Amino acid sequence: TYMLFVVGKPYLLGMYRFFRYGKANMDSLIGIGTSVAFIYSFIVMAFEDALRPFINVSHTYYDVAIVVIAFITLGKYLETKSKIKTGDAIEKLLNLQAKTALIVRDGKEVEIPVNEIKHGDLLIIKPGAKIPVDGVITEGSSFIDESMVTGEPMPTEKKMGDLIVAGTLNTNSTFTFKATKVGSETLLAHIVKMVQDAQGSRAPIQALADKISSVFVPIVLVISVVTLIIWLTVGTYYLGFSQALSLGLTSFVGILVIACPCALGLATPTAIIVGVGKGAGEGILIKDAATLEKLHRVDTVIMDKTGTITKGKPELVSIKNYSKLGDEKVISILASLEKNSEHPIASAILTYAKNKSIEISDTQKFENIKGKGLKGTVDKIEYFAGNTKLVSDLKLSFDMNNVQAETLQGKTPVILANKKEVIAIVMVADAVKPEAIEAIKNLHELGIKTVMLTGDSKNTANAIAKEVGIDEVIAEVLPEDKLNAIKELQKKGRIVAMAGDGINDAPALAQADVGIAMGTGTDVAIETAGITLLHGDVSRIVKAIKLSKITMRGIKQNLFWAFIYNLAGIPLAAGLFFPLFGWTLNPIFAGLAMAFSSVSVVGNSLRIKARKL
Repeated sequence: TYMLFVVGKPYLLGMYRFFRYGKANMDSLIGIGTSVAFIYSFIVMAFEDALRPFINVSHTYYDVAIVVIAFITLGKYLETKSKIKTGDAIEKLLNLQAKTALIVRDGKEVEIPVNEIKHGDLLIIKPGAKIPVDGVITEGSSFIDESMVTGEPMPTEKKMGDLIVAGTLNTNSTFTFKATKVGSETLLAHIVKMVQDAQGSRAPIQALADKISSVFVPIVLVISVVTLIIWLTVGTYYLGFSQALSLGLTSFVGILVIACPCALGLATPTAIIVGVGKGAGEGILIKDAATLEKLHRVDTVIMDKTGTITKGKPELVSIKNYSKLGDEKVISILASLEKNSEHPIASAILTYAKNKSIEISDTQKFENIKGKGLKGTVDKIEYFAGNTKLVSDLKLSFDMNNVQAETLQGKTPVILANKKEVIAIVMVADAVKPEAIEAIKNLHELGIKTVMLTGDSKNTANAIAKEVGIDEVIAEVLPEDKLNAIKELQKKGRIVAMAGDGINDAPALAQADVGIAMGTGTDVAIETAGITLLHGDVSRIVKAIKLSKITMRGIKQNLFWAFIYNLAGIPLAAGLFFPLFGWTLNPIFAGLAMAFSSVSVVGNSLRIKARKL
């Protein structure tokens, strides 16, 4: 009685809702089956003497009601424990949050709870400490381990003016930073919310499972009743009423228990939870389950050039030295001149010099020559740095054909000269990301067509496409043209994923079947696209597609085994094999099998965590 009416209360409520509102679910099946077993046993026990001439009064089903509920409850307990494991990603993300922080107040260091930090507070981060909120470094520098948030394996150097995010780890030096985003504004908070929302969302394939369940449960009820009637009619003719009633009740309860579609209800959500969680751990933020499902069908990936295939900022990529000066001296002179300029190309040369620890000297008599370059005196010698117009004005000869060839590849020449001769020509370009070539190759191995969509010139776009192996180039397009290009591909039946920066490419990202925002891990438009790649790593496009394929494969495996289990179990429980082999299915074993099927579905979903992307 305790087992049925206390432990089994949810199943009795399910039975009540079925009879009251006509809404059947998996609890209804268990409730009806165990209630019938209990009521029959109670009647036999209460009217034992009166029923003795007609049936075997020693055969009751209390044990069935007790053990079936016990096994199913055990199964739900194990299932819950397993499902908790599927939510590990959220727990890991929450554990990244620092609990306290060192703040500078009235010139003193004070430790305060993280929730008391306000915008503009100056915080001190010591080696080994977690960054508590998002902010900008105001003093000092260090290497920050961002792997737990962005998936980037190597610590990243952060200097004054650089952005840092909550949840990352300071590895080696003390620095001070100003809080710019606190509480729910931080990147980490956005990630946690996005993962929670995605894990709780429903994939379109889930609707199919729900529809099947809604039809399946009433059909099972009909099958169980028809089976009982057949046992009581045909069975009585061959076996006698007492044995037929016993086998009929066993089959009735067994069918209701074995057919309970618990595993079917778990097949999709558990796989989605694990898949989204694994993606978060790889720096792949998935907005919802529908996006994760759709991604595995993508056959065309369109990529913006700047910031997706290339780094999005100019770099010094080559030096052609015509003088007796060493390359290091050439860069030293150039950097000494360019440090007085605010042009992006100057920044590229200065960054190169600093990375190579090349000395940068003071410049005298600096002058900016509009539209051509600049000049100045370094170590008492006058130098010029600029474009071909500047050199032509100086009436100096140089390899014009080589410069033009490099320019056609999207490179910008910076020519260093004195009044007598051209000293060197350095090329500055938006360099290809190191991982881009391998990523494009991997996409092709998956059978996916690659397209570059860019507003840059055809020459530059074609040169970059050739370098990385892109299949098709659509260049010199405006944002609305990008949108139309995607529409044209979709009209041809292509399933399109668009990878861009999440801001400039917003219309195209919205039009694509799957929009992929290339984030930096610090300034990322999380809400723009269905998927956000936190570190802007193009190779994670491949990982995201593989994750989708693995997750969908897991869902289909779960659904297949859930259906097979039900379809194979019902004939056995109904006694279909009794005339030939004498086989029946005791409801106790049906309950055990049902519990095992639910746990096995969750276990299969957990395998997604172990798969290598």
